[in-house]
Amino acid sequence: MEPVALIGLVALLLVKEAGIPIPIPGDLVVIGAGATLSSDGPAALMGLALILLAGYLGGTVQFALMRGAIRRPLLGMLERVGVGRDRLDALAERLRRTGARGVAVSRMTPGVRIGSIAASGLADLQTGTFARGLVAGNTVFVSAHFGLGFVLGASAERVIGEASASLLPIAMSVAGLAILGAAGWYLLRRRRRPAGELLPPVGDWADAACPACLAAALLAPSGEVADRPR
Repeated sequence: MEPVALIGLVALLLVKEAGIPIPIPGDLVVIGAGATLSSDGPAALMGLALILLAGYLGGTVQFALMRGAIRRPLLGMLERVGVGRDRLDALAERLRRTGARGVAVSRMTPGVRIGSIAASGLADLQTGTFARGLVAGNTVFVSAHFGLGFVLGASAERVIGEASASLLPIAMSVAGLAILGAAGWYLLRRRRRPAGELLPPVGDWADAACPACLAAALLAPSGEVADRPR
């Protein structure tokens, strides 16, 4: 991966973690980064470190903004991508009881992690408590997705090298994964939500674009994903 591309990727994730609802699945971006950097171990470690740092900084910025003057417009942006105030309030109440451990678990849980930072701000957690949970949760979740991409990328590279093929199969696989996540989550949400609400929120699709998130939704009892706070 070119340095400019890596910087752009890190900047994108920083902005997303700061609370700007960009409709791009961040988890899939992280998996793709791991796959792209799989041929260069030192570069992969550097890339992972920068991605984690972007998450820590962006999450802290969103937390500070949610406790500050722009709480209302930030809540409005989150609501437009399907993270409603009622769900944030319910999650905030849970985080008041569980503290850093609750923040960490929320940041590792598909379907909940999108709203967990805003909920932490609404819960008025201590900055140190929030930061410990954010670092722990993001480190596990992001590293797992990056590692998945790294392993898949290394395997694909060996196969492609032996076959003297192009990189097209990797690109097609990544695109197919995004489409599969969107289609699968759409069907799940349509089955579990009221009949009048046909389209899933953008935030749901963003979380569902990775295999782990989609699998978690498939394994959840009917109605659980739709009803739980996020």
